Amino acid sequence: MSKSQAVLKTEDEPAFSEAARDAAVELPDAANDPELSTYIRKGTPQFMRTSLALFSGGFATFALLYCIQPMMPVLSRDFSISAAQSSLALSVSTAMLALGLLVTGPLSDAIGRKPVMVVSLIAAALFTLASAAMPTWEGVLVMRALVGLALSGLAAVAMTYLSEEIHPHHLGLSMGLYIGGNAIGGMSGRLISGVLVDFVSWHAALAALGGLALLAGLVFWRVLPESKHFRPQPLRPSTLVEGYRLHFRDAGLPWLFLTGFLLMGAFVTLFNYIGYRLLASPYQMSQALVGVLSVVYLSGIYSSAWVGSLADKVGRRKVLWAAILLMLGGLVLTLFSPLGVILAGMAIFTFGFFGAHSVASSWIGRRAQRAKGQASSLYLFSYYVGSSLAGTLGGLFWHHYGWQGVGLFIGGLLVIAVAVALHLARLPALPGNAIVQPAH
Repeated sequence: MSKSQAVLKTEDEPAFSEAARDAAVELPDAANDPELSTYIRKGTPQFMRTSLALFSGGFATFALLYCIQPMMPVLSRDFSISAAQSSLALSVSTAMLALGLLVTGPLSDAIGRKPVMVVSLIAAALFTLASAAMPTWEGVLVMRALVGLALSGLAAVAMTYLSEEIHPHHLGLSMGLYIGGNAIGGMSGRLISGVLVDFVSWHAALAALGGLALLAGLVFWRVLPESKHFRPQPLRPSTLVEGYRLHFRDAGLPWLFLTGFLLMGAFVTLFNYIGYRLLASPYQMSQALVGVLSVVYLSGIYSSAWVGSLADKVGRRKVLWAAILLMLGGLVLTLFSPLGVILAGMAIFTFGFFGAHSVASSWIGRRAQRAKGQASSLYLFSYYVGSSLAGTLGGLFWHHYGWQGVGLFIGGLLVIAVAVALHLARLPALPGNAIVQPAH
């Protein structure tokens, strides 16, 4: 190949693919490209620091967000409210998080990634500590809304930071590790609060999670490397409108946004109401034991990194729909009565969800042509709107039709998600976000 030719790697072409080898494509080499050498590569101290920091940030974000979920039956009892009303403690957080994403993503495009994430994480921990002191249901909801708004800063920016700073050949793995931190945070938040509320008040359980998150925020601040590839963009209304127009005119991004809505809506609905099922007859499990069942998140911790790495090798379009089908298979198992089958279904469902989310979220960073922070914000806005709307709507299905009704509702969301993923698989890849190997 002539040295005057540029080498392109499209946003969803797997690294070291057969197509690249057949075309004699020379992959980027940091040794002879000074610009590429500034990316963080696997095996370096910077990669370890970035992974630790984003792992800590993801852990704290999802521990704070979902620690309230296993407390929902306790809140129903203490405040004399229904399951659907109790779910508002989570839904108001995810709704405010979704709204905040529309601001914090573009804000990070203007002032930088790390400052927004650090302030976000520490503020969310402080609001959680404040929520532990609230004596009324209305006060709890206000504090939970502020927690969600604060968390939008880290949720909006983390994926963009990784897509800018990590070498593209290792982005799927790095994104998977970050989402693995999300999974451990979600599991730990549910596990700690679910067990604690059997022995102490929900106030004390929330205070414990707030303190843990504050510690994680300090680790994040000290460890995360500063951005090297961030280029500030003026925060003007015209810039925001142009970014929205650019993203929604793309052939693939709106479908990825819809995918986030469907995946998160299905996931949150299942975990919002499975506890009510297991606390009731014939299982009559204790609150602590229901909290311990959050260990099924371990399957998601593994799948996020493994599926993300697999997508790097074989392509995102070949992996996304398969991961969603796994979710659907796990859901079907939860419709049966034996407890072991239900638990296996929860684990498979969780494995598929975190794998699918890892693939879709890394695809956003590779597909977006400009204003990547805004693109990630739009994906996560859709993701958390799905959590708020479907998570609360699922309570109506539980109230009227029991678990079979909840399963039918979730199944409908996942069938649509599979259709969307198959549509994405047929789209032509864009070279616009390619890595260019300059002539020497």
